[in-house]
Amino acid sequence: MHRTGPVDVLRDIFSGELILPGDPAYDESRAVFNAMIDRRPAVIARCATTADVAAAVGFARESGLEVAVRSGGHSVAGLGVCDDGIVIDLGGLRAIDVDPAARTARAGGGVLWGELDAATQAHGLHAPGGRVTTTGIGGFTLGGGYGWTSSKHGLACDNLLSAEVVLADGSVVRASERANEDLFWAIRGGGGNFGIVTEFELRLHELGPTVLAGLALWPLDRAPEVMRAWRDYVDGAPDEVSSACVVVTAPPEEFVPDEMRGRPALGMAVLYVGDPDEGAAAVQPLRDLRPAVDHVQPMPYTAFQAALDPLAPKGLRSYWRGEYMRSLPDEAIDTFLRHAPTLVAEGAPFTQTVVFRIGQGVAAVPEEATAFSHRDANYLFHPISVWADPADDAGLIGANRAFADAMRPFATGAAYLNFTPEADRVRAAYGPEKYRRLVALKDRYDPDNLFRRNQNVPPSRAAGDDAGRRAAPDGRVPTGRGPGGGVGAGS
Repeated sequence: MHRTGPVDVLRDIFSGELILPGDPAYDESRAVFNAMIDRRPAVIARCATTADVAAAVGFARESGLEVAVRSGGHSVAGLGVCDDGIVIDLGGLRAIDVDPAARTARAGGGVLWGELDAATQAHGLHAPGGRVTTTGIGGFTLGGGYGWTSSKHGLACDNLLSAEVVLADGSVVRASERANEDLFWAIRGGGGNFGIVTEFELRLHELGPTVLAGLALWPLDRAPEVMRAWRDYVDGAPDEVSSACVVVTAPPEEFVPDEMRGRPALGMAVLYVGDPDEGAAAVQPLRDLRPAVDHVQPMPYTAFQAALDPLAPKGLRSYWRGEYMRSLPDEAIDTFLRHAPTLVAEGAPFTQTVVFRIGQGVAAVPEEATAFSHRDANYLFHPISVWADPADDAGLIGANRAFADAMRPFATGAAYLNFTPEADRVRAAYGPEKYRRLVALKDRYDPDNLFRRNQNVPPSRAAGDDAGRRAAPDGRVPTGRGPGGGVGAGS
């Protein structure tokens, strides 16, 4: 349908698809992973090329529209969508080019981790990536990117070799260790504050296609014993052993003992980041803890990467936290196990509470090398509340926050921003020195804070409110509902 109005300025130079309120695809296109988020953008610009992204950025800047950037739409804070503004949707940028000889891959900003895993595993290669296959590589990588193989190979951002970035002025640059080095430093952990990445070049590592991995389960009454033994082992385990403990609802499957089905249980996820035959001896101490269910076995790496997909369906309501811990003393384990079963039972079957052993692959990268910070943490506490009924919002969010408060005495005070929906955690996530450097770079690359729907680092000079109240593409005036909260990692 032909429409007249400001959006036609963009339509004339746009090769992708523009979706407006009232279009048949509008409601589906504005929906994101977390059903708590129900926002109505003035226009969704589904880009097909980098030139489309630059055109959309220019249009947003000239129109005074708030910008939301979407890769996979997996941000728990819903930062991939906004009210009254423009969603720059990278879903059309899905090209993947793997160079097995160089062990690198180039991937468009709209690629999902499951797609990248499939392309790289065809060559027995991988990059550390998201634990849910529908996660977009964009928000995940720019926010740091802690995955199963990070224990050995570091974060996703540590494996970023270069990036094509559309800046706030609409120009397109390449950032790497040899070009625009300060921008390259900032986007590795600094989120989407400095531009829109339309192509990622990633370093790849040998792994798979078969790995030794899987999940084991214990009845909850054995959790204190098992979790202590797990901690004692993983604290000295080789970096190839990637593992986490989780309290989760035991599935109603035949392989689960009758008395455990549908009830909170202690789970343990294990991946050996290397040859599965060599890994058998390395993970045996964990299997010796006599699990009631032991599904640790040789399997495709892509299958293990998809193992958590059933616990992360789109269209449910969700609230997460991500808190760093330097150690896991007995008191922390006891506190975790005192609160986790109740949280899981109230949010069954998808709610889970996780403690990851981070591994030395993350700490091996110097703290000053990237914007990502707090590499000295050894554990990550990650309660994930998932539910369906809006009437449960206040109670379940409150319970999750209370759980995080109870664990606070054992935390470092810093948050993993990809898992954190609160805006007030951003400064603490970087520390004062890095935060000052990020502000200086924000002043240089985005002084008007066009890219503010993210883990926002505001420029030292805030943009005026009047600039954001120009006409929307359909002739309406934006409501001025604020800069989008400035929380979470856009994805």
